[in-house]
Amino acid sequence: MIGKNKQKKPRSSQGQYTFQTLLDRKRSNPSITRKLGSISRFRDISKPFEEHFAGSAIYLYDSDYLNTIKQGQYESLKDYMTRFTKIAMSIPDLHPEVELHAIKSELQLGKFQETIVVAKPKTMVEFREKAKGQINVEELRQARKTEKPYYRDDDRTRDKKKNFKPTSRYESYTQFNTKRDDIIKKILNSKVIKPPRKAGSYPNSKGADRSKYCSFHQKHGHTIDECVIAKDLLERLARQGHLDKYIGGHIQ
Repeated sequence: MIGKNKQKKPRSSQGQYTFQTLLDRKRSNPSITRKLGSISRFRDISKPFEEHFAGSAIYLYDSDYLNTIKQGQYESLKDYMTRFTKIAMSIPDLHPEVELHAIKSELQLGKFQETIVVAKPKTMVEFREKAKGQINVEELRQARKTEKPYYRDDDRTRDKKKNFKPTSRYESYTQFNTKRDDIIKKILNSKVIKPPRKAGSYPNSKGADRSKYCSFHQKHGHTIDECVIAKDLLERLARQGHLDKYIGGHIQ
């Protein structure tokens, strides 16, 4: 009777008690540590546990979730496919046809989407082949966009040259007894100076005043008296003594 009425501890309690006792003894007796080498660290206990229950993992996505993965308005095809594929690979036993239908359905409207509608790829392999060409096109366009600022800088440089306005080199100018226009014509004919290589060396905006003409640049839009380059040239020649006959007397 005494044996029948004797209460036994639950197995779980016994297990916990035994394991805890072993751990306590392990700390106080190094020899037990060697005997229990397989459980000397928590990692040794937890790893088999994780492996045993790995098959019970909870998946975050199912096949229906693929229909919510839409290509963004400004998202490249490459980025969209990378994002879609990453989630598709996490879905267990995903049927290829379901995957293909989802990725085709959520494409942005455009030329590639129209191409897929016409081509009707039957497998993901065929879809990826079509996508590969489109991705190459998009990357080429992006590369050209990246290069454009350099051309724009060149354009700005050219615009600066077009809008360049010469500034006077001298604070004061010699007063001649002959019109500058006549002096320029005479020294050009005598080959004392050479005319500009290009008529476009002086800025000239569209719709230039046709009533004004520069005999030095041989173009309309300004006169000799308004031409800083011609005035500076005459001043330099005058200070070098080449235009003495045009200095003094009656000044116009």
